[in-house]
Amino acid sequence: MAPHALAGLKVVEIANDVGGEFTGLLLAQQGAEVVKLEPPEGSPTRRVGPFAKGREAPDTSLNFWFYNSNKKSVAADLTAPGGRAALTRLLADADILVTTLQPAALTAAGLDLAALCEAHPKLIVLSVTPFGLTGPWADYKSSDLVALAAGGPLNSCGYDDHSIPPIRPGGNQAYHSAASFAQIGVMLALLERQKTGRGQLLDVSMHEACAVNVELANPYWFYPRVHVHRQTCRHAQPSPTQSALFRCADGRYVYFALILSEPKAWKALVDWMDAKGMAVQLTDPAFSDVAYRQQHFHEVQELVECFFLIQDSHEAYHDGQAAGLPIGVLNAPEDLFDDEHLQARGFFVDVEHEGVGKVAYPGPIYRFSSFGEVARTAAPKLGEHTERVLGDAARIPEEVAP
Repeated sequence: MAPHALAGLKVVEIANDVGGEFTGLLLAQQGAEVVKLEPPEGSPTRRVGPFAKGREAPDTSLNFWFYNSNKKSVAADLTAPGGRAALTRLLADADILVTTLQPAALTAAGLDLAALCEAHPKLIVLSVTPFGLTGPWADYKSSDLVALAAGGPLNSCGYDDHSIPPIRPGGNQAYHSAASFAQIGVMLALLERQKTGRGQLLDVSMHEACAVNVELANPYWFYPRVHVHRQTCRHAQPSPTQSALFRCADGRYVYFALILSEPKAWKALVDWMDAKGMAVQLTDPAFSDVAYRQQHFHEVQELVECFFLIQDSHEAYHDGQAAGLPIGVLNAPEDLFDDEHLQARGFFVDVEHEGVGKVAYPGPIYRFSSFGEVARTAAPKLGEHTERVLGDAARIPEEVAP
């Protein structure tokens, strides 16, 4: 089997938020060597909880562990001569620099990204910032919630009851969107470098990543000039659509898209309900007509609600899938550890952490048939690799040592 997909590539990461750290993680999980350059006090993300065993310290943040596994840590103060010397040393043989520093912070650190490109012609300099490197908002502060709000997705997330404000979806989606676009951009830059031998400066804005990640809102506004409205657990639409959540006998919900206009799906649903003695009038020939079904939708909805109430959620899920219908169980995050499908695929992997023991992590994002799997390793302790990576240079300037 061939080496890892990005084996041989060296990445230097200067990231103080999840967007840059997740970008580095995506590259590390494909086999790139990712060296995280941190200030002597550590990245700000080391202070984000929750913390292992409730003990707050630079090396116990579970948030940091996830986003920085498979990386090396070098501690250096970029505002001091020794720190800038350390960066120069790291960039000498680097392929990619990932940075989340905004223009003012770059100036304060004495960094000029364009000048770095000139000094290191093969280097791909990737900037992942809240609002990009230019424009009136370039130095504005942001967060995942601010980015979702300013970029548009937040307005489509929430409940049917519009007296309730929009609800932020979980999972750092704004940061992850930016990181995904950043990774794609890096792949394109690497392909271009293969042809020309030169790197380039790549400017990724989280604001812009969110602005093109609003699903149906953009096309509905660009063309018919109508607004979409948020709905509970379904796509935002110009007009309300029927609920797709159904409560089951065990108190859990399933998501089932009840599509009246598709003959095959309709027949599958009626046959399934009839097999359990719950189809009632839906077997009447009149219901074979789409217009009739739509006129009597309230009857259909009520029967389907009763149908799911007599079933266990997982029973309904498996039987519905066997019938070829789009249905799924609503899992809580903690339910995934017992998910039979994820278990069968070996999705969760155990990573050993000193003083804590084995910790379950999500497995590889990519599964290549032609590349070896990259083993998940624990996030580095602050400055753990300073001397190993920088060698003798680590002992010369005091600012480099953690």
